[in-house]
Amino acid sequence: MATIRVPDEVPSAAQDSETLNQAFRGWGTDEKAIIRVLGKRNKSQRKKIRESYREIYGKDLIDVLTSELSGDFMKAVVLWTYDAAERDARLANNVLNGKKKSIDKLKIIVEISCTTSPNHLIAVRKAYCSLFDSSLEEHIASSVPFPLAKVLVTLATSFRFDKYMADTEVATIEAGMLREAITAKKLDHDHVLYILGTRKHG
Repeated sequence: MATIRVPDEVPSAAQDSETLNQAFRGWGTDEKAIIRVLGKRNKSQRKKIRESYREIYGKDLIDVLTSELSGDFMKAVVLWTYDAAERDARLANNVLNGKKKSIDKLKIIVEISCTTSPNHLIAVRKAYCSLFDSSLEEHIASSVPFPLAKVLVTLATSFRFDKYMADTEVATIEAGMLREAITAKKLDHDHVLYILGTRKHG
């Protein structure tokens, strides 16, 4: 997998904003210039660029990117430009507002809940409330059928202590419980949800 490297010397957020604004001007959008700027800045630098762009040009950089770009490239650049917590909150909201809430699409909520740090999950939930005037767990409960909603709410509201060493004996016992629950198709059992909601993954 390719790694994006931030240059040793990075222009100021104002200079990057000017470069981006130039890329949007004219008959066509200079996609290479957009990649040179946003594709080679870390999340803190991208946040400053977005703030600077609004201050200088009076527009939200996300709105400009959405209007100037199209297709998968637009989606990728916009998601990359968002703050990570805001990005994940919007991804979850898009799924929950969709007409078809298949298990495959709802996996994004499982991924956000289980593969990121506890602090990131808290940040996502805060961003969700701020953006959509509803908590993530309330939206899940109101739009996803039971018992899947019960599982997803447990995952989305969990806080896993990820700094302790796992007890292998307990892990073996709980793995057996999970296996039995999967066989019996009872993933919404309270003890199973306790395991899923309190144990770290990986």
